[in-house]
Amino acid sequence: MPELPEVEVISRGLAKSLEGKTIESVKIFNHSSVKMPWNLFSSRVAGQKITRVHRRAKLLIMDLGEDLHITFHLKMTGRVLAHDGPTEPKTHTRIVFGLTDGGSVEFHDTRKFGEVRALNNEELQEWDFYKNLGPEPLEVSAESLADRIIGRKAQIKGLLLNQSVVAGVGNIYADESLFRSGIHPKAKPCDLSRETLIKLFTELQAVLKQAIQENGSSIRDYVDAGGDAGGFQNSFKVYGKKGEQCPDCGKIFEGATVAGRSSTFCADCQKLSD
Repeated sequence: MPELPEVEVISRGLAKSLEGKTIESVKIFNHSSVKMPWNLFSSRVAGQKITRVHRRAKLLIMDLGEDLHITFHLKMTGRVLAHDGPTEPKTHTRIVFGLTDGGSVEFHDTRKFGEVRALNNEELQEWDFYKNLGPEPLEVSAESLADRIIGRKAQIKGLLLNQSVVAGVGNIYADESLFRSGIHPKAKPCDLSRETLIKLFTELQAVLKQAIQENGSSIRDYVDAGGDAGGFQNSFKVYGKKGEQCPDCGKIFEGATVAGRSSTFCADCQKLSD
């Protein structure tokens, strides 16, 4: 699933090519992708100008004026691609937005898990998923993020993946930041000092910034708004490397299921407690 860096890269690319343009038409090829009455979605969106493209957590958001927002939750295989001209629907094209300048925007989703909505301000703020999101990890201090989990008894990786604790983090960047801060994914904040937790979120912020700079991580389906793959997968230190050698100590990376997700870690370098 695209995480914060990937959605941020997509939003920046789309902002450059789409802001100020007007949606002329909407063609829906898979009605289940639209999580509201599809005819209402189409009538709300057609004729509206795209005033801003941005991100909140793992959501890609297109603002249409001051009181309407298209939200894309890409889930596992969703893509939003901008084209200079009209696009012919492909096997996995779910929605196409035609633009008045002749261009188009395509929502492509192989597995059909993605969700698209057109919500006004009130509906957006009352949407349970949206209103329960935690802070953006790149917009607050590492100290304030540490204070959100200090003393808690849940496994720390589960807390990182909990979108109400910190927004936008998924499996890749949880594993990477835990390794870089020397914390075992099954560790509990109650067994860690505030200084260690601050280090965790400092490393998380650093790895998110690096991933954005390197155009995100392409494991299977992710591409940016122009269809280009990311490069941060070449900088992974631990994610997906079970059975390989730890670059710091030479021990073999182990794997486990933590918070329902596959996790890779070094049992020697990553500690359960201070």
